[in-house]
Amino acid sequence: MSTIATPVRAEVIGARMERLPRGRWHIKARVLVGAVTFFDGFDQLMIAYSMPQLAAQWHLGSGAIAWLIAIGGIGMLFGALLGGWCADRFGRLPVIIGSLVLYSALSIAMALTGDLEWFMVFRFIQGVGLGAEVPVAASYIGEITRAHGRGRFVLLYETIFPVGLVASALVSSFVVPRWGYEVLFAMGAIPLLLVPSLLRLEESPRWLASRGRIDDAVRSLERIEAKVAKQFGELPAYDPDPPAESVVRSSFLVLFSRRYLHRTLMLCAAWSTAYFVNYGIASWLPTLFTRVYKVDESTALHYTVITSVAGLIGCVAVALLVDRLGRRICIAGALALAAVFLFLLALVGTGSAAGVVMWVAPAALFIFAVNMTLYVWTAELFPTAVRAQGSAIGGAAARIGIILGPIVVGQVLELGNNSLSLLFTVFGVVALVGCLIVALFGIETKERSLEEINR
Repeated sequence: MSTIATPVRAEVIGARMERLPRGRWHIKARVLVGAVTFFDGFDQLMIAYSMPQLAAQWHLGSGAIAWLIAIGGIGMLFGALLGGWCADRFGRLPVIIGSLVLYSALSIAMALTGDLEWFMVFRFIQGVGLGAEVPVAASYIGEITRAHGRGRFVLLYETIFPVGLVASALVSSFVVPRWGYEVLFAMGAIPLLLVPSLLRLEESPRWLASRGRIDDAVRSLERIEAKVAKQFGELPAYDPDPPAESVVRSSFLVLFSRRYLHRTLMLCAAWSTAYFVNYGIASWLPTLFTRVYKVDESTALHYTVITSVAGLIGCVAVALLVDRLGRRICIAGALALAAVFLFLLALVGTGSAAGVVMWVAPAALFIFAVNMTLYVWTAELFPTAVRAQGSAIGGAAARIGIILGPIVVGQVLELGNNSLSLLFTVFGVVALVGCLIVALFGIETKERSLEEINR
């Protein structure tokens, strides 16, 4: 394997990354970072599955429940913006590791406090860590792989997030009724075991090159190349003089420049609408089942497992289709189908808890598919210098949906009669708006290198 003398153009680093066959090193990186994302998903919805006990313990009404759920979303909004900014300046891996430590530590704090005010403070701070991790992790995974099959590779990593959601539902349905929500939150310490392995993982060479740290980029890349060559033998040749990528400053303002503004606005609309629907439904389902339909706590949690499993199926399906159909068709189509099932739920499905599950599960299948595809698409639509910040803007828009969704649910439920039909109609309309925006203004990126998309 030959080495190249420095200085070298940043685009050469990208060209060398593009020619690497995917092997054990890529899988190891995806598994390690995926484990962090798994626990991010696990921790995000613990609040929903604990809510029946929390509401009873602190005598919370619908409005108070909505804010207890939303306070985590507010923290995630700040975390997404802060995490993206830090990742574009200090590196992908430091932010991923720091986020993990933060959300794990605060989960323990939430388990130990019996005071509502402190619980909300801890949930907000935990939200900062939860919000920072996923967009930055998606940027890292996207940067270490090549264009061909990138959608499937990244989405199979992203699928670990809904696996975390499913695991959260399953574990909660067993732990909470038997030992209480405190034990569930105490389990948030488990991801700290990942830190030593993450510290040994190579930083993204593309990010290092974008910061002008060419020597560090070459060293990181050579370590990766050595591991890949150990598996595959001699590596393919690469273009030593690839076309230049557009030069941009590592500045938040670049996202709102003439070149990128329409991408930013389109993605913000897609993220906020998808997560408004997703989190508005997911965070309230256990409480809806126990309060509106009077099912017992254990049954309510088992019902939520069904919707989480449906969402996981949607994520796997879109991972297999995204490189064939393209990002825009997958996202717009899934939003349209989710809207159809939500409208049907509003019309004929609100009479029983079983009816809600029957219609909300396929809606969850398509909404989860949208959420996962947005991560890979967002990371592709911005240049390396601002990729994490671009992903963070998408994550921040999602957090606006996460904040507003539960609040809107609480307000609508206080209207009384026929409120459930109105609620799911609202969700259907929001999903349809997201579909139209993506269909009309989206940019296709399948099978194009990151450098080519932003050239």
